[in-house]
Amino acid sequence: MRSTLSFLHGLLLFAGAAGATDLDTFDTAAGWKATHTDDVSATLRAVPGKTGQAICLAYDFNGVSGAASIRRTLPIDFPDGFALSFDVRGHMPPNTLQLKFIDDSGDNVWWLQKPSFVPTDAWQTIDATSRQVEYAWGPIKDRTLRHTREVEFVIYKEAPIEPSGGGGGSADTASTLRAPARFPQAAPAENKGEVCFDNLRIVPRPPEAVPVQPPTPNAVFEGRAKAVRRGLYPRGFSGEQSYWTIVGVDGGSRDSALISEDGAVEVTRGGFSIEPFLIERGKLVTWADVTTTQSLRDRYLPIPSVRWQAGTLSLTTIAFAQGKAGASQLVVGYRVANDGDAPRDVTLALAARPFQVNPPTQFLNAPGGISRIEDLAFDGKALTVNGSRKLLPLQRTTAFVASANEPRTLSERLDAGERPTTTSLHDASGFAQGALLYDVRVPAHGHVDLGVVVPVNPADAVAMPADAGRWIATHADAVASAWREKLDRVSVTVPAVAQPIVDTMKSGVAQILMSRDGPALQPGTRSYSRTWVRDGAMMLEGLLRTGHEDVARDFITWYAPHQFSNGKVPCCVDARGSDPVPENDSHGELIFSVAELWRYTHDRATLASLYPHVRKAVAYMETLRASERQPSRLGGPDRALYGLMPASISHEGYSAKPMHSYWDDFWALKGYDDAVQLAQVLGEQGDASAFGGSRDQFRADVHASIAAAVKAKGIDFIPGSAELGDFDATSTTIALSPGDEQSRLPKALVDATFEKYWQEFVARRDGKTAWKDYTPYELRTIASFIRLGWRDRLDQLVAFFFADRRPAAWNQWAEVVGRDPREPRFVGDMPHAWIASDYVRSALDMFAYDRAQDGAIVVAAGVQPGWLAGEGVAIRDLRTPYGRFGYTLKAVNGKAVLTITQPVKAPGGVVLSLPSGEVRVPEGERSVSAPL
Repeated sequence: MRSTLSFLHGLLLFAGAAGATDLDTFDTAAGWKATHTDDVSATLRAVPGKTGQAICLAYDFNGVSGAASIRRTLPIDFPDGFALSFDVRGHMPPNTLQLKFIDDSGDNVWWLQKPSFVPTDAWQTIDATSRQVEYAWGPIKDRTLRHTREVEFVIYKEAPIEPSGGGGGSADTASTLRAPARFPQAAPAENKGEVCFDNLRIVPRPPEAVPVQPPTPNAVFEGRAKAVRRGLYPRGFSGEQSYWTIVGVDGGSRDSALISEDGAVEVTRGGFSIEPFLIERGKLVTWADVTTTQSLRDRYLPIPSVRWQAGTLSLTTIAFAQGKAGASQLVVGYRVANDGDAPRDVTLALAARPFQVNPPTQFLNAPGGISRIEDLAFDGKALTVNGSRKLLPLQRTTAFVASANEPRTLSERLDAGERPTTTSLHDASGFAQGALLYDVRVPAHGHVDLGVVVPVNPADAVAMPADAGRWIATHADAVASAWREKLDRVSVTVPAVAQPIVDTMKSGVAQILMSRDGPALQPGTRSYSRTWVRDGAMMLEGLLRTGHEDVARDFITWYAPHQFSNGKVPCCVDARGSDPVPENDSHGELIFSVAELWRYTHDRATLASLYPHVRKAVAYMETLRASERQPSRLGGPDRALYGLMPASISHEGYSAKPMHSYWDDFWALKGYDDAVQLAQVLGEQGDASAFGGSRDQFRADVHASIAAAVKAKGIDFIPGSAELGDFDATSTTIALSPGDEQSRLPKALVDATFEKYWQEFVARRDGKTAWKDYTPYELRTIASFIRLGWRDRLDQLVAFFFADRRPAAWNQWAEVVGRDPREPRFVGDMPHAWIASDYVRSALDMFAYDRAQDGAIVVAAGVQPGWLAGEGVAIRDLRTPYGRFGYTLKAVNGKAVLTITQPVKAPGGVVLSLPSGEVRVPEGERSVSAPL
């Protein structure tokens, strides 16, 4: 009876209510239902409560990621301001506790989140205000919480804690930064428990009486940066967008460093930074007082540097990582140079600061900004931060200075001419700063080299060398040599005008390798330090084409076993396990990855071991498309949805509300195609026949859906989704590559889709269309234009996108590129390895690609005629499904002369693509010439 009254109270408007209202007393389990995601277990039971009865949720994550919850219908009308509370007890490892409110549509969600929540055995009360209950997701425009229909308590799995190694952690998170456990794991950590709930209450409050949340540490330091001169705090705290790049070893994403465009170095993910300053004649020189330029060694190797120039005085910071993943060492070198005619006395200050290079605008998964430093200790040989992370100087230090957060930070005190020397410092606020000072005399037209080493393993010792500069140069040479071996496996020789295209391609491969965590390919090292099969599949293709078969094999053999028991391929895997969020491109991407590995390696044993995962993925796709083949749709308004993959959020544009995305369907089609091929290779003729029949039926459904959507929406292009009829050519690129569906789709629709993209691109480029930002996934359009034969437009695409490499010399793109480069915004990871793979694949396509419709190797479809003067273009050791391929191409007396130096036996032969048309190389011939 009491529960019934509570339910009725929940229906009331709260205006004028004086006290707390029980929304649910949990005296009965009636109406509550336990739910869970794939392969998770969840049950509920009634138990004695804090008052009356309570409901307990028992769960077991069974080694996968996901959630367990209890949910019920409970309509609530919310006042403008309120206080909310509920009682909880139980036992479980740290997980996120969520209280969700879902509206009548089921699409819009508000939530209260308690990260890293560990319940106690005794009842405790969780309190929150209307300012803490936030809009989570949904398509609604007005996000004010007014009315909801359902309530859900959720246990959302968190990754197990791994010690930070003294790297610090974001102070804006509820706990220290969590790093997922290393891949692969022998067995996932057990995560099961029981959490009990009682007495969900609400109390109306006048909005002005609801306490305002205190400012975050990031906000505090942003305020302090505004109060002092520019340069005393990092650019990201000073109201300006900052840029950075990765420093790491192959497979060592976990321990990767970042270097900012201004020369600060974040020593590890989420960790503190080493920021340089110069002091001359009592004046502090900062990043804001100099002209800054960036570079990579040899234009493409992942050894970045930043040069400060202030008159005849300069400072060059170079950073690289050496060693193996998990046991690497970060090396940072500093060259103070004097271009003047007289010696100069200068002090280099290397400050350990509680700031990440990842700026405060970065909020996803690994929040940027602050990184706590509580303890600093210097013994003359090492600076120890937070008790474990060590900075090992490569030369004797003049002095160590340090300062707590109040009343002034170290940079402010150095700017005032102070030298607060000490040997140790504790700051309970977590914002201590310390600096190694080096007083040096820099000779006229000379330089002084200094450096530090930051090992992952604090037990590592580095003997102080007699000559720091020579030590740094020797180790940098060894690292450069190792990277050349990885990045020069395909040789591409082009004239100087095209060299940036090749350099950026090679840098992109390095970015993919550095962003991976062991076998786990990841799009980033901070915001996106998780493994999506979508991103991995496209990186895998680029890696196979550039000679990294071992990395591709390691990835897919690691990922495939994370498949759910029902055959569902997880969209993503991280330290929590397999992510259950339904993204219906993932099944086709897994099959494509297996097939692509087979095509490039012909490794039958690996294929045989992976084939059961292919079979299960196809079976799951069968259930998905069957769920959308309701006969009633054929004659109704949902005709375009018939037979497709179900709605999902795999396409980020549909994250607010799942849609029937053709992105999913083109990937599924590719998966069916490849499954047929793999079954035939293994002699599984029954599977090949069944898969082929399903593929043909699905292809017919997809093409009919596109036709229906085009007609219903009155459009002349292939839409992004069946429901919306929206334009998204970047998504449609997948139909051409790697989907290989171009020859089957209506040519008029394909041409119109990319012509519309081109016209909108030109308007944006020329300033005729207002725009704020874009995502460089658009780099995929380069490959599409190559396949469409639109060579004359490629230069303009490349020029536009290359202008948005930030900084240009670091050969990279962020996930989000803003029109105003200094307007602060979330930019995702820099570099973004999935975007790097889009570029790598497109750049390789310029020189040669495998055309599915006739099995031909198409040569030079993206090569510009101007590149063929002189020595022209030369390719060697380009990996193809038919072996290593090489050629030279140059202009001789107005003709293009192709010479094949490494022949392959492609089913369709070799086709030379020129502005004048295609020329097929006669079988058995190695040379052909044709008019340009």
